[in-house]
Parts: sequence; C-alpha cells; structure tokens
Amino acid sequence: MSEIRSLFVTRLYRAPLSEMGEAPDAAEMEASCYSIAEDDEAGQAWCEENGYPGYTSYASLTDLGWRFPIFADLVKLLDLHVAAFARDLEFDLDGRELKLEDIWINILPEGGMHASHIHPHSVISGTTYVAMPDGASALKLEDPRSAMMMAAPARNKDAREEMRSFIYVAPNVGDVLIWESWLRHEVPMNMSEDDRISVSFNYNWA
Repeated sequence: MSEIRSLFVTRLYRAPLSEMGEAPDAAEMEASCYSIAEDDEAGQAWCEENGYPGYTSYASLTDLGWRFPIFADLVKLLDLHVAAFARDLEFDLDGRELKLEDIWINILPEGGMHASHIHPHSVISGTTYVAMPDGASALKLEDPRSAMMMAAPARNKDAREEMRSFIYVAPNVGDVLIWESWLRHEVPMNMSEDDRISVSFNYNWA
C-alpha cells in the first residue's frame, strides 16, 4: 500500500504572551518603545546612515531587559515561551538552557519594509508585537529548501499550507512568534499610515 509522509518539518510557535503570565501593558510598552527611540541618538544615526526606514535599536541597544523594567518583565515571559518551543523541537541541550542573546525594538512607518534575512549566529529567534494597525504587514516566512528546488514547478495557489513556498502570518498585538534562526523571513512593506511596532529577540545555547 502506498504511503506519503511529511519529513524534516519546520516548526513555528505562536502564542499570546499572556499565556505564560501577566504580560506588560500594551500601551505602556508602545510608549516605552517611542521614548527609547527618541533618546537613542546612536540608533537614529545608524538608521539614517544605513537607509533603514523608521527606527531599530538593533545596532545600538540590544540589552533592553537590563536597562528598562518593562522589558525585564517581557524577557521573563519570553524565556518561558522559548523553553516551551525548545521542548517541542526536542532539542538535546545537554543540561544547559537557551539564553537571551539580544532583544531590540523595530518601528516601521508607512512604506517601510525589512528585507529577507536569517539570524545566523543564534538558535532561536522571534518577535512579539506591540502595534499592528490595519494594513500593517504580516510576517513572511520562506521555505528553507527554496535554493535546492532548481527546476521544480510553482505550487498551486490553493496548495495546503505545508506545501507552499511562502507563508504569511498576521500576528495580533500581544502575540509572540518564534522560529529556528535559520528560517529566512521578511517584513513586506507596511501599507498602514501608522507605525508597525515590534520587539525582536535571539536566543543562544549557553
């Protein structure tokens, strides 16, 4: 009898932050992101020099949990979500834990986008969402086998999710999405007149 199985699965974790405990107030988190962006002259300069639309603290402030209590509270929840995802992935961590490596703010204005990329020096990466106005772009995830498909035909438009070449995930405010750091992803153009605000993070094997 014939059999078709799915092999080498790519996992994506999605949950409300509040699933692991009381989440930081969304309005307070949004105000904190704007306040940090306004004061972060090094981050503003980096964004201007590198043509980055809006603001990111990726090149200036990546230790937010140490600097600001509201981010310390956020990191406590992220630790729990990442640990749950690691269990699902059946990682053999040899008695060690995945540890937060860096965490940073992204404020993407109308017309802004973040090109396709991976996080090559990390194990787990993810994002939690602070502001997602109507028209804000979903997260776009790419099949990691794309470079090896060579002469493969395109997939049908109505192909089931696990067979598609790209997956778009539209998160809600307060959601956290987590994936393995080798998974290529991007943020398409923000079509909203309002800012799309998120906080991204990397975890490493300590």
